[in-house]
Amino acid sequence: MSVRNPSPSLYNEDLAPAEERKWGAFSIFNVWTSDVHSLWGYYLAASLFLLCGSFVNFVIAIGIGSLVIFILMSLVGNAGVRTGVPFPVLARASFGTFGANVPALVRAVVACFWYGAQTAAASGAIVALLIRNDGLLAFHQNSHFLGHSTLEVICYVIVWALQLLIIQRGMETVRKFQDWAGPAVWIMMLVLAVYLVAKSGTFSFGSEIPRDVLIEKTKDAGVPGEPGSIAALAAVAATWITYFAALYLNFCDFSRYATNEKALRKGNLWGLPINLLAFCLVAGVTTTAAFTVYGEVLLHPEQISAKFDSWFLALLAALTFAIATLGINVVANFVSPAFDFANVFPRQINFKRGGYIAALIALVLYPFAPWETGAAHFVNFIGSTMGPIFGIMMVDYYLIRRSQLNVEALYHENGEFRFQSGWHGNAFIAFAVGVLFSSILPTFTTILPDWWGTYGWFFGVAIGGAIYFVLRMGARRKPAFAS
Repeated sequence: MSVRNPSPSLYNEDLAPAEERKWGAFSIFNVWTSDVHSLWGYYLAASLFLLCGSFVNFVIAIGIGSLVIFILMSLVGNAGVRTGVPFPVLARASFGTFGANVPALVRAVVACFWYGAQTAAASGAIVALLIRNDGLLAFHQNSHFLGHSTLEVICYVIVWALQLLIIQRGMETVRKFQDWAGPAVWIMMLVLAVYLVAKSGTFSFGSEIPRDVLIEKTKDAGVPGEPGSIAALAAVAATWITYFAALYLNFCDFSRYATNEKALRKGNLWGLPINLLAFCLVAGVTTTAAFTVYGEVLLHPEQISAKFDSWFLALLAALTFAIATLGINVVANFVSPAFDFANVFPRQINFKRGGYIAALIALVLYPFAPWETGAAHFVNFIGSTMGPIFGIMMVDYYLIRRSQLNVEALYHENGEFRFQSGWHGNAFIAFAVGVLFSSILPTFTTILPDWWGTYGWFFGVAIGGAIYFVLRMGARRKPAFAS
């Protein structure tokens, strides 16, 4: 749809409702292959596999978690298809035309941090391959720049620049990249699994790893109970669901380009419960086979590929894992801040400039490598605030507005979503209380039980959403611009 007389401070072509919708079920499916099929995704899946203790437990915990993810992504995805707007614009309906900049910047901060972390992981896979050469190993050990080895810096900058090439021509290029990279990663994952299973001489799923090894490897995971216990399985499902917390907010950045809801539903079905469970099973089989072959639990795929006898297979694995990590960076950590920064200054910043800002921040952060320090706890703390944001937005769209949203008014300063000078007080009260219980109390106090932090995102969604609903219902008789 076209927007008549939009306010310049709220509108540019990138933030406008999507008119070209070319993303079919296959492209939506590959959003998820790009998001989870990465070094961090594999590491998480393999770690959760150890906590489950058995094949049946793993299928149950990951299966339930993946179904919940499918339901939640469908909620925000359908909103994207119906409205055609990106996340920060959709947030204007609940937070106000200018208040929406707060959740947008929260999402952008988390994205910029992990943009750098994922770029470092991808470049690390390339470094692990290169130092198999004695000359490059000596260079890696003896030459340093900006607090890292010069070889690491070179690889980081190269990978960083490649991502800019992917995004340079907009969202259609993102779709084409995903449609190619997603299947390629799956093929490499299967090659890795088959190679290790053949080398180990047996096909097993966990039974080869002694229980004392499982307990030792998971003792510092911060999960109550031993591997296989009910408490551990519940924590596995919760962790798997929370892993996607950022994309619950901005999946509409992609679904807005879907051809229709049927294509979205089909892509989500194959990309989430089916693909996620299959990916996790492959990670579990690979981890077990690697233990049999190398006699140790290797949770990072680049650690496994570095041990390959075949240099060609190691090269193939390193390049594929790097591409996979580029995929998740583009999906989760580039597209979102590109729209988020554009939403704050639409007259000065478009999609490309917003993406360049995110990339520049990641480049500036690299010498400090905050993802290798306690700064990760800070970002996780900020990230947990996304629970209340999601709860508020979904309650507003489905329970308050019954999926009926005046899209054109989202681009008008003095329209329905002006609230209090562009800020919706009810949303920010609900947001503050939700953050108190999802982030502040579990992080900085001992008032709440130890297990609370594992489920903090869920409490944030429930508390933030419930308080917003109560406040909105109480103000229901007031004019919309004053509620």
